[in-house]
Order: sequence, then structure tokens, then C-alpha cells
Amino acid sequence: MPATEPLSHDQLDALIVRLRLGVDASELHGSLCGYLAGGAPLHGSNLLAALQLEGAEEVAPAPSDQAALDALLKQCRDALADPELGFEPLLPDADRPLAERADAVVEWCRGFLGGFGLAGTDAHANLSDDAQEVLRDFGTIAASAFDFGDAAEDEDALIEVQEFLRVGALLLYTEAAGRGQSGSDRLH
Repeated sequence: MPATEPLSHDQLDALIVRLRLGVDASELHGSLCGYLAGGAPLHGSNLLAALQLEGAEEVAPAPSDQAALDALLKQCRDALADPELGFEPLLPDADRPLAERADAVVEWCRGFLGGFGLAGTDAHANLSDDAQEVLRDFGTIAASAFDFGDAAEDEDALIEVQEFLRVGALLLYTEAAGRGQSGSDRLH
């Protein structure tokens, strides 16, 4: 079975509009990644309801939309567990305005923290000091309002923040979700 092309930020935004959810693509992706990183199982459950998204209880996705949600779940799960560390937060493309991309980083962090909290596993209590610091830093980012000055410096800073999110999410996934998995499923 050939691998499907990952959902883009714009495709996920279009899906969210069709489903009339009260989030944007970055927040939904962050929520799902946080939920998975927190160790929550999603076997057969309603993904949107599990994430407690606004309006999710009323959503009955069309088969094509459900297939897209299933693909998103697989995309997130596979990326977080990728032994090549290929995970990337789903954010707007680099050709979008800096302010839009910075806002998406904030939304992704908010979603991640919400999803991680909803996972509700005991693994949270056993996180390393580094992982706990990542969670605190994600909280700081989620509460941020960016002030822009020098475009080149701001661009570099945003790239650094995105890399921090990538590595931080992988660390949290490894510690909280990866502990209970077999060696072949765990991030190394």
C-alpha cells in the first residue's frame, strides 16, 4: 500500500472549515500531537471528541473527511515515532507572513499543552526535569504575544522556536508515550 501524502496546513484548515471546528490547523495538529505524546490511546475512539474540541460532539464527518482525520492521526503518530526524528509541527508555509506563522506557533503550543493534559496518563508524574522544563517553555510560548522588529532576526528567532518545538515534542513523546511501547515501536 503506497504511503499517502501528508496533509498540508492549508488542507487541514479546509477540513476544519468543513467540520465547523473552533480551532485552526496548527492548534488541531498541536492538540493531536500533545494527546499522542502524553500517551493517550486512540483506538476506535472519536478523535475530535477525545480532543474536546469546540463543536466536536456535533460533528459527523463525511467518509472522505473521516479518512482525512484518520490520515492525520497516522501522520502524527508515525512522525512522532519516526526513528529518523522527522517530526515537524504543522505550521503555515515559509512564504506566509511572519506574524501569521508566529501566531500559528503560539496556537500549536496551546493545542499541544491541551492535548498533553487531556491524555491524563500517570507518565506525566514521571517526566524528567528536562521534559518538565519543555512543558514550562511550551506554556511560555503559548502565552506569548510576539513583537516584531528586524525581519531577518525575527525570521531566525522563529526558526529556532520551531526547532525547539520539534525537539521538545519528540522528547515528551519519548518519555510519556514511548515508555509503554515495545522496542520496535518506540522512538530511539
